[in-house]
Amino acid sequence: MTDKVRLGMLGTGVPGLDILLGGGLTEFSFTLIAGPPGSGKTTLAHQIMFALAGPQRRALFFTVLGEPPLKMLRYQQQFPFFDMDKVGASIRYVNLADDLRAGHFNGVLERIMREVEDFGPSLVFVDSFRSVVQTARGGSEGTTDLQQFVQELGSRMATWQATTFLIGEYTQADVEANPIITVADGMMALYQSSDDNSMLRRIRVLKMRGQAHMMGAHTMRITDEGIRVYPRELPPLADDRLPGTAVDRDPRRIPTGVPGLDALLHGGLPQGHSLLVTGPTGIGKTILGTRFLQAGVERGERGVGVFFEKGVSRLRNAELAAMAQAGHVAVIETRSLSLSVEELLDDVLSAIDRTGATRVVIDSLSEFDLYLAPEARADLRQTVFRILSTLAKRGVTVLVTAGMEDFASKLRFSPQALSFLADAVVALRYAEIGGALRKFVTVVKVRGCDHSTELRGYHITAGGIEVDDTPLPYDAVLSGWPQG
Repeated sequence: MTDKVRLGMLGTGVPGLDILLGGGLTEFSFTLIAGPPGSGKTTLAHQIMFALAGPQRRALFFTVLGEPPLKMLRYQQQFPFFDMDKVGASIRYVNLADDLRAGHFNGVLERIMREVEDFGPSLVFVDSFRSVVQTARGGSEGTTDLQQFVQELGSRMATWQATTFLIGEYTQADVEANPIITVADGMMALYQSSDDNSMLRRIRVLKMRGQAHMMGAHTMRITDEGIRVYPRELPPLADDRLPGTAVDRDPRRIPTGVPGLDALLHGGLPQGHSLLVTGPTGIGKTILGTRFLQAGVERGERGVGVFFEKGVSRLRNAELAAMAQAGHVAVIETRSLSLSVEELLDDVLSAIDRTGATRVVIDSLSEFDLYLAPEARADLRQTVFRILSTLAKRGVTVLVTAGMEDFASKLRFSPQALSFLADAVVALRYAEIGGALRKFVTVVKVRGCDHSTELRGYHITAGGIEVDDTPLPYDAVLSGWPQG
């Protein structure tokens, strides 16, 4: 026989979580949500429950609190996913505190089954399951009794055709050594990682029977809207990289906002390319980024600007603020000192989808590094690679700035070898010529396209950046560079 049994899939209602699970939760599965106190287990369970529960799919939520669940509900009601109209009709809360005082597993199991038979739920939650185990365990009950209890509960829930969730305060080491892991169909571990005064919530899908779930640790945030998961993944291959697809050898050029730079680029920046602009402080990188967005607006394009440290009010004149107020440019700013690359990408991609933007400016990678969580900061090159790869899939044109010390004689064009990741590199530099500090620009590379290799002086004026029409004399530049 070739016919396969198709398992029903349930969407969790938690942004990003279904991607980790391989499409959602398997219907009638038995899932453990584990983690230490404060990791977000109860909030995750409630967000899933309210997303799935309704007149045709009722939910039972068993609590083992020493007090009625009123306090827990008071906090859960702060989230917009909490729907009071569902409580009572589609969602019922049952406190097992009295049953736990009996001190054995069978009494708790029978109480659960009575409630299930009376309410007829399709979803069953037990929070906290570890409390059930610790309180119900008698002097003669041990690991074997616990495993039998879990197997019996899982078997009965499957027979009843209920999707079951056990929420427990377990560390990852506890989970891996616990007999529950052999019984559960799925297992999610929540935890908090801290480093250098920075803390991030993480989620790991340790097990999910019958589906290809994503491995590894992924960032999770508890926001005012509830829990949001940020999968750590690369986008699928762009269409132009698929076998049999022709490659555009002469992409359309778009203006950068600086005519002199467009001339060096032989007509502008190729559309869809990523441009890395590097240079020391005060050289004009942010001004070039602002002009790049403004050039797009003048052509009827929309843009996204990601700025670190520099608020909109501090940027060049009021140009960016005016573009943002008019809705032509979406500005993304952050004050978080534990930022993950997944969160940044989610904000940028959401802004692109919302506005239809075709240009993105990230200013700057040097300041971005200060906002990253330590583990992301440890490998800035991989972080930049993921950003540029994801934006390349969207087909937007990206300008990224990076600050660096000006070692002209060493011909360094980016910090941490980031220049290899970009499609094009423009280097802005200082040179001491004729007793004055001059600025000049050169195009280092444009992948797959021709460009000028001349060195051109430029000036920052009230109108932006003005590039000289003629290249700097070789002798003049050489005399201005340190020799060695």
